[in-house]
Amino acid sequence: MLPLVALEEAMNLPALAEQSKYQASLFTADGDADGHAYRLCDIHETRAKKMQEHGVAHTILSLTAPGIQDFDDAKVAAEKAREVNDYTYEQIKSSGKQFSAFASLSMHEPEEASRELRRAVTELGCVGALVNDNQRLPNDEHAWYDQPEWDSFWKTCTDLDVPFYLHPIAVKGELHRRLYKDRAALIGPVKSFATGVSTHILGMIVNGVFDRHPKLKIIIGHLGEHLPFDMWRINHWLEDVHRKRGGTKQQLTIRDYFARNIWITTSGHFSNNALIMCLAEVGVDRILFSIDYPYESFESACNWFRQLEPQLNKTDLRKIAYKNAKILFPHLKDLPEDI
Repeated sequence: MLPLVALEEAMNLPALAEQSKYQASLFTADGDADGHAYRLCDIHETRAKKMQEHGVAHTILSLTAPGIQDFDDAKVAAEKAREVNDYTYEQIKSSGKQFSAFASLSMHEPEEASRELRRAVTELGCVGALVNDNQRLPNDEHAWYDQPEWDSFWKTCTDLDVPFYLHPIAVKGELHRRLYKDRAALIGPVKSFATGVSTHILGMIVNGVFDRHPKLKIIIGHLGEHLPFDMWRINHWLEDVHRKRGGTKQQLTIRDYFARNIWITTSGHFSNNALIMCLAEVGVDRILFSIDYPYESFESACNWFRQLEPQLNKTDLRKIAYKNAKILFPHLKDLPEDI
């Protein structure tokens, strides 16, 4: 069985279960909120069993959304991030080759985010960071990470040579009231997740983050949050229209940044046609397998991936399954051997 590595896989601390109920109420397809809470907190029982059954050789765990980005108090957020990282380390330190973890971070201040990322990587063995789309601040404000004041944090990521996974978060506050109050079904996988993350990534591009940090590694899920499917149109307007008018200052094209700085995963998006489109637009070396458990099932993700063999050659399947992950995570040693 072709080994798989999965890297958008949510977990939770029992102490934070109450905090995650809002997201669980939106995104638990079977309506079993208690079962969903169990699956988030479970690491070594059902999750590990399903990994074995479906050939998932390694899982990179991360705190479920809204996570640390839901705490609008900077001190509380920093304390919770340390608590999460310490707890996760204790949970997986004896798991052998099965698990590793992304660091959780408070994104109130770049200095604190850098400090905790460095600790999590160097002391706890985290293989990168997974952070939600924006950090909630007091008074219904939000911090995004595409402005120059975040350059010190992005430098920390590149100095440590670890990827940063930009993950969606459900909208609240003014954005919810203005756009989604009367259309709540669009919150989450249907629309708002992709809108938030894709806007953030494009903000990083047009605001020069990747120009200032050319070695930065960013991962986004769900087959690129709609960006690969709009690649031609985005590129056309940024290059043929806005650049000629002096409206953009990025040094490269969006295609260049995807080829150099951005990876996408299959998390929660198990479509043959969509994957083929992504292969054409971003290339096989930039795509990694993922599940999005427990929001999606092992069965849906793994069964879908294994039926791709008639359409994709074995070299490409192996790259997506685990070989690209081995390249992207140079500090992660417990990945499948080449077969």
